[in-house]
Amino acid sequence: MRKPPNNPYDISRLDLDDILGTINEEVRQRFGENRGEVADYIPALADVPRDRFGMALALLDGTVHEVGNARERFSIQSVSKVYTLTLALEAIGDALWKRVDREPSGDPFNSLIQLEHEKGIPRNPFMNAGAIVTADVVLSNYGDAEATLLEFMRARSGNPEVGADVELAKSERESGHRNVALANFIRSYGNLHNDVQDVLDFYFLQCSLRMDCVDLARSMQYLADGGRCGPSGQQVTSAEGATRINAMMMTAGTYDAAGDFAFHVGLPAKSGVSGAIVAVVPHVMGLCVWSPALDRKGNSLLGGYALHRFTRMTGLSVF
Repeated sequence: MRKPPNNPYDISRLDLDDILGTINEEVRQRFGENRGEVADYIPALADVPRDRFGMALALLDGTVHEVGNARERFSIQSVSKVYTLTLALEAIGDALWKRVDREPSGDPFNSLIQLEHEKGIPRNPFMNAGAIVTADVVLSNYGDAEATLLEFMRARSGNPEVGADVELAKSERESGHRNVALANFIRSYGNLHNDVQDVLDFYFLQCSLRMDCVDLARSMQYLADGGRCGPSGQQVTSAEGATRINAMMMTAGTYDAAGDFAFHVGLPAKSGVSGAIVAVVPHVMGLCVWSPALDRKGNSLLGGYALHRFTRMTGLSVF
């Protein structure tokens, strides 16, 4: 009789520390190959050392496995869009989808092209344009949006020291001309309800939050556990809400590389130009990898490689 395949979600068979150690060695062997470039169009990110790699896994029982520079803080950049999307959906529910679509873009994350064709409705909440609209929703529905976001991130990560990098936010504000254009273009179609500068200030603030891989892996647990946050014990969103956010991460979380990422990794994920990628193994764990050098699509090159190796070594994929 043919032996049935292993349950892909049975992690008791896995030596996760050994797997992370192997991935860490493989990644560091590739540092000398001059792969990828840091996001130097944001001055504060231009000097981040390329030879950094951290990875952390946070299981639903609270166990954390980590390797490398997993405790070194960095700005989370577009990873923050997952959390503001959660806040926006909790505030206005499906009404959000009247202002932001749910489709993959096929264009770069800061593209202006589709906005004109689609009359100021961004293609998805993870493109910069969509995240700006989401930021506007958060501003409209929470009395102190900045304090709400900080409280949310501290509770999700279990780290009361999570905060914004004021200098980085200033750097982004001074160099973010494309985002200024996006916001004003959206406003011209009536799809921003707050002052453009207020929306952008909040958007730059969310991108400047400083966290490490362990913080971010823990903060993804609610999307792995039907909306329940492990560090706080709170029900952050419904199981249906968690499913929807995971779906958005799978189809749009790595910008116009989402199809390729699904092909090679097979997990819901969200990347940021600081080199972070968070991911979810449903019912099992939240993950985070960080390696600052990016590919041409704006995703961490070696971070993507690490997640590819992780899913192949463990069998933990949604496919």
